Amino acid sequence: MRAASGYRADMGSVRTRVVWSRALLGYDFGVRHPMTPVRLDLTFRLAERLGVLALPGVEVVPAEPADDAVLTTAHTPEYVAAVRRAGEEGVPDVARGLGAEDDPVFPGMHEAAARIVAGSVESALAVWQGRADHAVNLAGGMHHAMPDRASGFCVYNDAVAAIRAVLAAGARRVAYVDLDAHHGDGVERAFWDDPRVLTVSVHESGATLFPGTGHPADVGGPEARGGAVNVSLPAGTSDAGWLRAVVSVALPVVRAFGPDLLVTQHGCDAHAHDPLTNLEVSVDALRAATLAVHDLAHEVAHGRWLALGGGGYAIVQVVPRAWTHVLAIAAHAPVDVATPVPADWRAYVEGTLGPPAPELMGDGEPGSLPAPWATSGYDPGDPVDRTLLATRKHAFDWHGLDATYD
Repeated sequence: MRAASGYRADMGSVRTRVVWSRALLGYDFGVRHPMTPVRLDLTFRLAERLGVLALPGVEVVPAEPADDAVLTTAHTPEYVAAVRRAGEEGVPDVARGLGAEDDPVFPGMHEAAARIVAGSVESALAVWQGRADHAVNLAGGMHHAMPDRASGFCVYNDAVAAIRAVLAAGARRVAYVDLDAHHGDGVERAFWDDPRVLTVSVHESGATLFPGTGHPADVGGPEARGGAVNVSLPAGTSDAGWLRAVVSVALPVVRAFGPDLLVTQHGCDAHAHDPLTNLEVSVDALRAATLAVHDLAHEVAHGRWLALGGGGYAIVQVVPRAWTHVLAIAAHAPVDVATPVPADWRAYVEGTLGPPAPELMGDGEPGSLPAPWATSGYDPGDPVDRTLLATRKHAFDWHGLDATYD
C-alpha cells in the first residue's frame, strides 16, 4: 500500500479494533432491498486482499447480540419486544415501522440488529477504556432508528447505544459527526437536549431526500443549544462543496466542543453513483473527509475514535472502496487512491455479480481538503455557500465561533 501524501506519519503505532464476522451478514432485508449485506462481504474481501486486516495492531473481533439491558439504553422495552416478536413470528408491526417498505420483517431480525449494536457498544467502551485507540464497525451507523420504531433501513440505533455507554462509563462529552447523505435524525433526536453530546450532520437537503429533516436552524433543545449542527446541502453538491462543509462547519464546531471521544458515521451514499441520493461526491473526497476526522480525533480527543458504516447502495463501485479506506486510515496505513484494485477481487465481483468492478482505489478526483472558503470568498449566487453560511450563523455563536467569512 502506498502512503497518502501529507498523511501525519508521526502518530506512531495504533491498536485498531475492527468488528467483523460473517454473522453480521444476517442483517438482511431480502434480495431486492438496497441495504444488502453483500456490501459488507465485498468490503472485507477487498480489505483482506489489500492486507489491511493483517496490519500490525489490527484486531478483528466478532460480536454477539446485545442483551435487552443494552438495547433499552436506546429503545423502549416495548419496541425491543416488538422487534423480537416480529423476527420470530414473521408478523409485521407497521405502527412501529416493522414490515414497512423500508424495513421489512425477516427471520432473526432482533438478533441480527442486536449484534450490530453490541459491535458498536463494545468498541466504544474498548476505546474509552484504553483497550484500543481506534475502532471500526462498518455494519453499524444505523442512524435513523428511533426509540420506538424502525426507520430508513435501521432497526436498532447502535450509535445512540454506543454514545450512551461511554457517557455512563464516565465520558463528559462525546461528538458525533455524520457524513451520510441522509440526515442523522435518530442520533440527533436522542441527544437533542443533552449538552454532553454534539451531533453534526452533513447531508443532502431534506427538500430532496429522506428523512426531510436537518435544517440549519435546528440547533438543539433549550438545555443544549448548539448541540445539533446541520449542513443541509443542495442536490448536485460535488467534492469541493461537500469537503468545504466538512472543513468549514464540522471540524471547527467539534474543536470548540472539545469531546472526550469522537464517533463518526461514514455512510458513503453521497457518492455520485449512489442510486438513492442526489449528491456528486467521489471516493477520493470521502477518503479525504475520513482522513480529516481521524486527524481531528487525535487533535481533540486523544485519538479516541469510533468509526461506523451507514448508507451506501452502489455496492460494487463505491462501498467496498470507500469503507476499505476507512479501515486503512483507522489502522494508520491509508491506501493511496492510485492503488490498483486487486485483480482477483475484481474477477470475483464480476464473476459473482456481473457489473464491472472499479480498477483503482479512487475515482481520479483531486480529493484534497480545500481551504474553508473559496479564495473568491462568499458567493451569494452559490447555493452551497448560502447553505454553509446559514448553518454557521445558526450554530457558531453557541460555540463562541465567528460565523462570518474571512
